[in-house]
Amino acid sequence: MTTVTLPPRPVYDPRLLAAASAMNANRLPEAEPLLRALLREDPFDVRAIRLFAELAGRIGRYGDAENLLRRAIELDPAFTPARANLALVLYRTNRAAEALDQLAQVTREDPDNPSHANLAAAANGRIGAFDAALALYEKVLADAPAQPRVWMSYGHMLKTVGRQADGVAAYRRALALMPGLGEAWWSLANLKTVRFSDEDIAAMEQALSDPGLGAEDRWHLDFALGKAFEDRREAQTAFAHYAAANALRRKRIPYKADETTATIDAMIAVATPALFEAGEGAGCPAPDPIFVVGMPRAGSTLVEQILASHSQVEGTSELPDIAQLARKVPDYPAGLAKLTREDLRAMGESYLHTTRIQRHTARPLFIDKMPNNWVHVPLIRLILPRARIIDARRHPLGCCFSNFKQHFARGQGFSYDLEDMGRYYADYVRLMAHVDAVQPGAVHRVIYEAMVEETETQVRALLAACGLPFEEACLAFHKTERAVRTASSEQVRQPIFREGTSAWKPFEPWLDPLRAALGPVLESYPHAPTVYDWPQGYD
Repeated sequence: MTTVTLPPRPVYDPRLLAAASAMNANRLPEAEPLLRALLREDPFDVRAIRLFAELAGRIGRYGDAENLLRRAIELDPAFTPARANLALVLYRTNRAAEALDQLAQVTREDPDNPSHANLAAAANGRIGAFDAALALYEKVLADAPAQPRVWMSYGHMLKTVGRQADGVAAYRRALALMPGLGEAWWSLANLKTVRFSDEDIAAMEQALSDPGLGAEDRWHLDFALGKAFEDRREAQTAFAHYAAANALRRKRIPYKADETTATIDAMIAVATPALFEAGEGAGCPAPDPIFVVGMPRAGSTLVEQILASHSQVEGTSELPDIAQLARKVPDYPAGLAKLTREDLRAMGESYLHTTRIQRHTARPLFIDKMPNNWVHVPLIRLILPRARIIDARRHPLGCCFSNFKQHFARGQGFSYDLEDMGRYYADYVRLMAHVDAVQPGAVHRVIYEAMVEETETQVRALLAACGLPFEEACLAFHKTERAVRTASSEQVRQPIFREGTSAWKPFEPWLDPLRAALGPVLESYPHAPTVYDWPQGYD
């Protein structure tokens, strides 16, 4: 075996320091040529490799970041900072179990660094190990209590497990340490049950007036202030804050509505009756998953909570596994037509294997509540033909405006612009209408407003669609004790309320771009437009 001898490296290299300084100041274009020059001279410089990996991660190139970090660790297995960065990349790419494996070694090598325990807590939360996550946060805060962001993360976990009062106290503790921490203010607003006082609003406005405030804190504060003024029925002021937050967030999100439309065009073209006939009898026959799909903020968490109140169903979370499988299909979605029967079965079995870590009970069925899986419904039908699919749908204006005033941590780039949102909703309706046509009865649709008005009838129909007998607990879903990781976590711990069906109406004067983008979808709701009603550019 050949041993690679690393060339000597200076203790200090001004170019490395300059690159790090540029990245700390968010001047990423300045850092890249410096790092490339260093690596041309010394391709074994693990410090430069690590910094280059961090640069790749900052611009969302997580695959490149992972490859670079694995290279650094291969060259220097004792380079703990690179291993810690790798754990973070794995966490951010929804591989929490792999992140925990790396963190176990990192913690042995660097046991006194609280950031490692903080990441381990978040990763444990991601796989549903909430008790372990809470214990880690509590240990970190006991050793070093003056950490506002850790208090905030602890608050997130407390909220998830239903300890709302403790979560609020943790967020308030974070703000006492760092009054301008926008995410903590937004986290309070996002509980949907907190009403901000005059003093709270003054504190947020004071923080927002700081010219040195970072963009991330600024948009979080604007979202929180929007909620504060909406609660006070000051719609114009509230909308101004929501619009400012969305405009700022939109600058950081590389979303292109035309690409979504093109993807749906391609999916409709490939998802023909012939495709499903060719795949009949293939796929994994397990009936375990219940997929709840649709737009975010459409009632999917309510549907999940009702189903998870049944003795045969386990609620998990919004799982990334279907999207990860889709990314492995060459030329997706057109590539669906080239998958063999063996491919389809293997992919279905892979899904069940990778989601096993999220299952913590012996209940036979489980819920995957990733709303964006509507894009992949044809793939789901091919690889898991016995899985149930529930489409949670809500009035276009109510649903889309609820998205507009909601800050999502990741994955919903369409939600920061009213026109983008209308187009996204229309593309969603268009694909689901196509699935209804080529796979009749494969998807059960739950209309949010109907669920609110005739709850028992709709719950019985939902359970029947999932092959489940009726249980009274499903009507008392708000009493079910379980972790809920979405923006509706506190709402589903209360009985159904009707306010959500009309919350958009005070903001109607500002929703014209949304109306125009929705087109015939708005007039046809709760039904889809016929093929002849789609405007040019949608068909």
